[in-house]
Amino acid sequence: MPGVGPTSARVILAEVGPDMGIFPTPAHLASWAKLCPRTIQSGAKGTTGPAGKGNAWLKGALGEAASAAARTDTFLGARYRRLVKRRGHAKALVAVARSILVIVWHLIDDPQARYQELGPDWHQRHLNPQCKTRDLVRQLEHLGHHVTLAPTSAA
Repeated sequence: MPGVGPTSARVILAEVGPDMGIFPTPAHLASWAKLCPRTIQSGAKGTTGPAGKGNAWLKGALGEAASAAARTDTFLGARYRRLVKRRGHAKALVAVARSILVIVWHLIDDPQARYQELGPDWHQRHLNPQCKTRDLVRQLEHLGHHVTLAPTSAA
C-alpha cells in the first residue's frame, strides 16, 4: 500500500491488534482512532470541530503514511490532491489517513484480501458527465452568467 512501510505497518498492527472482531465496521475503527469528522450542534446551528486526541502512536504512524502517500501518483495521492484544494493540507492528510485505516481494517479482517491500486484517474473515470455539467452550469449562473447549452456535432 502506498505510504505504508514495514515500520508503520508494525506500529499500526501493534496498536490496532490482529483481531477485528472488536471493530464491527471500518467506521468503528476510525471513530476509535479519532479519525472521523466531529459535528458540534447547538440548536439548529451545526459546525465541525477537532476530531480528538485518540491513540497518539497510531495517529502518528497513519499521519506519516498519509504524508508519504500524498506524494505518490496513486489513488491515495489523487485523493489528497482533490481534497487539499478545498479543505487544506491538514484536513486532507487526516482524510487520507482515515482511508488508509479503512484499507487496513479490510486487510486485517479478511486474510484473503489483497490491496489493489485503483489508479490516480479513478475519480475521473467514474465521473458522471450529467452531474458535472449541471454543477458547472450552476456555478456559472451563480456568477451572473446566462448559460445555454448546445450539443456538439459528432465528426
